[in-house]
Amino acid sequence: MKKIIIKEYTEYSVDFPGGIGALTFKEAPEEPYLSIRLPYKGVYGTGERYDALNRKGRRTVNVVEEQFCNQGEHTYCPAPFFFTDSGFGLFVDTKRVCVFEFQKEIVVGFPGTGIEAFRETTLYLFTGSPTEIIAEYLSLLGPPRMIPRWSFGPWISANRWNRDAHVEEVLANLTKYRFPATVLVLEAWSDEATFYIFNGASYTPKGGGESFRYEEFDFSQSLYWKNPKAMIDRLHDADIRLILWQIPVYKKLEPQDSPCIQHEYDCSWAEEQGLCVSGSQGKPYDIPQGNWFAGSRIPDFTNPETQRLWFEKRRYLLEIGVDGFKTDGGEFIYQEDVYFHNRLSGGEMKNGYAQSYIAAYAGFLEDWREKTGTEKTLFSRAGYVGQHTTPILWTGDQKSTFEELRSQLRAGLSASLSGVIFWSFDIGGFAGPLPEAELYLRATGLACFCPVMQWHSEPESGQFGDSSQTGIGTNERSPWNIALVSGRGESFLEDLRFYHNLRMKLIPYLYEESCFCVENNAPLTRPLIYAYPQDKECLDIEDAFMLGRSVLVAPVLTAGCTVRRVWLPEGNWTGFFDSVSYQGGQWVEAGCSLSDSPDRMMPVFFKSGSKHPLKS
Repeated sequence: MKKIIIKEYTEYSVDFPGGIGALTFKEAPEEPYLSIRLPYKGVYGTGERYDALNRKGRRTVNVVEEQFCNQGEHTYCPAPFFFTDSGFGLFVDTKRVCVFEFQKEIVVGFPGTGIEAFRETTLYLFTGSPTEIIAEYLSLLGPPRMIPRWSFGPWISANRWNRDAHVEEVLANLTKYRFPATVLVLEAWSDEATFYIFNGASYTPKGGGESFRYEEFDFSQSLYWKNPKAMIDRLHDADIRLILWQIPVYKKLEPQDSPCIQHEYDCSWAEEQGLCVSGSQGKPYDIPQGNWFAGSRIPDFTNPETQRLWFEKRRYLLEIGVDGFKTDGGEFIYQEDVYFHNRLSGGEMKNGYAQSYIAAYAGFLEDWREKTGTEKTLFSRAGYVGQHTTPILWTGDQKSTFEELRSQLRAGLSASLSGVIFWSFDIGGFAGPLPEAELYLRATGLACFCPVMQWHSEPESGQFGDSSQTGIGTNERSPWNIALVSGRGESFLEDLRFYHNLRMKLIPYLYEESCFCVENNAPLTRPLIYAYPQDKECLDIEDAFMLGRSVLVAPVLTAGCTVRRVWLPEGNWTGFFDSVSYQGGQWVEAGCSLSDSPDRMMPVFFKSGSKHPLKS
């Protein structure tokens, strides 16, 4: 690794496998830039990317953005880091928005910022294999964080669950339809104002600088939650952990929202004490109109006092057994003339805010673990450099289409090549009309072999209209509801059940491989270019990957597919389900018809000579 700090016009030569690469800094009159000349056919990384795994020929903007569905070139979790198939890597250590042009030459620029952006930027140059480059990149940012063992079982979620009756219903359905689950996520649990008080609770409001104990809430008149602690105990008795949704805002209540005195106290205190991100006039910054949570203010997590009070108000949730948080949002910096406690501006924190928010929650949960020995976790949509220290990433909101399924896999694999170890996606999509049965089954098969397996669905009044299509069922993406709406019945449920039960059997392998990845700064899902960098057939393969060191997964990502082509790299391979042997270094035609049994619907292989993942 070589470290370079740009101060003036400079030219460097870097030795790396395959030839000499020249990096040149050019102090152009308006926009200085870096030009990197080197031979390469593939370039990877740059964070979570939905449009392509190999970035060559693309203009790639490193900026945190909220894009609801059909992300295309947008991303929630970018990273100014890349590496090439020829053994060169670069990390541009900046929070500012920067642009990579991956053409014949690679050009790095900071549009509209001038020379100062370069003068405050450190460049880290790497050489070696993808394994070596990613490991060294992660070593700069802090050690990866492991997730709890229970995180590897199936996760279940639906925005419509907003009361005890819904939780009891889903527990009953898990039993009725014989599906396992280890994590339940509640999004619509709070008062939708403070986002730390259960909906329906009665209490005496406190000053904005004070926090509550659980015993100070009365649920006897609640239409939603009668006894949250008892509900959590009930889930734990069923060996299911509870994750609660969070959003980093002091929300601007709309006319249709219920008044909330406690929220008014909290907002006033935050403004008086300077706990919010500031605008140009010294007043709190308001999220501009036209954006999610417009008019709301956002907590400044670079301020230690903001962190202290924010988490004091949420500490009782951990005390009653909540197992972690779904830290949604964080893409809320839309202006440069906003300012933070750490003296950085909006131009510098456009990308940095999301990670500061998630890192604050990670620190809160780590403090709890150190004090109690109890493991918690996060499940986050946005992020930036260092996300491997604040897991887990999920790929955000997508519609229920095969096109979106393919983009979800690209996003997860590109995040993996940017150092993200743990990631997830919503099975069958999140929004719009319910997925067709074929899409849902294919997505379930893929999710079974991803770091985290979860189904989820948008609010019933979703942005894409009626979700049930047929007038029966709900918009819930549960296996039993998809079976009901599609009319597919028990045989369809049996196929889905196969993958959920298989997931439970894979937990020992997933946990063992994850421990190895955390110890060695390596991704858990590995695109073939990572695992076999000398194999030129792997340059553009974005529909197959290694899960850990032994398993090759080839998901089915198109409708009507009965046979799919799979590249088996060098070595000997064995069918995961049928134990058929294959010689590597060739393309094979693998059957994947939905008319087959579920263990024949998706090609999966493991390295011959390695222990089968399902055998102890």
